[in-house]
Amino acid sequence: MVEEIRNIRREVLPNGLTILTEHMDHIRSVSMGIWVKTGSRHEDPTVNGISHFVEHMVFKGTTNRTAEDIARQVDSIGGNMDAFTGKETICFNIKVLDEHLPIAVDVLSDMVLHPVFDANEIMRERGVILEEIKMDEDNPDYLVHEIFTQNFFKDHPLGKPILGTKETVRRFDQDAIHGFYPTKFAPGNLIISAAGNVNHEEFVELLRHNFGQLPAGSNGWHDSPPKLHSRIILRNKKSLEQVQICVGVPSYRISDERRYVSYILNTLLGGGMSSRLFQNVREKQGLVYSIFSELNPFRDTGLLSVYAGTSRASAPKVVQSIVNEFRQLKQNPISDEELKRAKDQLKGSLMLSLESSTARMSNLARQEMYYDRFFGMDEIIERIQVVTVESILESANELFQPDRIAVTVLGNLNGLKISRDSLAC
Repeated sequence: MVEEIRNIRREVLPNGLTILTEHMDHIRSVSMGIWVKTGSRHEDPTVNGISHFVEHMVFKGTTNRTAEDIARQVDSIGGNMDAFTGKETICFNIKVLDEHLPIAVDVLSDMVLHPVFDANEIMRERGVILEEIKMDEDNPDYLVHEIFTQNFFKDHPLGKPILGTKETVRRFDQDAIHGFYPTKFAPGNLIISAAGNVNHEEFVELLRHNFGQLPAGSNGWHDSPPKLHSRIILRNKKSLEQVQICVGVPSYRISDERRYVSYILNTLLGGGMSSRLFQNVREKQGLVYSIFSELNPFRDTGLLSVYAGTSRASAPKVVQSIVNEFRQLKQNPISDEELKRAKDQLKGSLMLSLESSTARMSNLARQEMYYDRFFGMDEIIERIQVVTVESILESANELFQPDRIAVTVLGNLNGLKISRDSLAC
């Protein structure tokens, strides 16, 4: 039923490669992505950051094309090519006019199937990524999240930085990459998705031509769920003007049935300008410029966190205000009107997020990766619609437990103290 509404087709080649398409006949573009079902959490600690490093290296030339050839060919068709690495995936994607899809498939396939990994390029790219690491360390709101994550998922790959560390990146060489690449880029570990004005049969044939000869192989990864650590971490950095705050609690894994309740809880708490945190901490108290909450669900765990930037003097008050919002959500049922507003906001942002071919392509791959089935927009909206005041209250009481609240504060702290008692909610 869902496939008829969204015109989704799925095919698995004999070697295990999964191909997905969604036909959108009202647009002229096609977005295509090659998705690897493993990311930085599946790395050995000694090569932390290698997924991201390989993502960069794939652009540096293949046995058929130099890096310049790749750039010129994509530019000559007005294409838009990109890539990213996450905790649980690597993605190479391109968006082109429908008539240029065969060229796009050829270039992207060549990059993923025939990268050269030249020793000189590896040396140069190490320098580039070391600069990227320094740039991120100079960015305080990135840094506070990184420190928070490392402590929350302490001693687990989920807590390790996606970019790796200066120590691990300096060690990357051809041997490390050749040891890593074949285990992760096996057909059974890949999803190729496309959305837009795409013909399913023709797309599958193009991919069969390029990927069909690959031998079936196991994906070479395994997940172990993390043990979560709810610590209070105060990190002094005198050079910062603002104090950066991250407050978080364990949340539901990505496929948990209660995820719809957590979407609404997150929207109520800090999702947008009408949220409780924005209204109460920024608008009414004037303590912050930026404050929001976000959900980071993974395959086997999740995190609901709040970020805020404030002055040294206001930091304790901001933490107190965040905890107070947790308490309010636990103790007082929200009004029907507030629930309706949060649902409408969530539905609106979901609808808008699926307007582009790139978003649809990404949505297809992620649903395949995490759910093994496709949810139509109507079904998702129906699930959001049935969330009740009682289920919000129940989830708030389950998630916002004082001993499970983790806090990271970064800045010129000058003796600032935060105790576990101050997190009572």
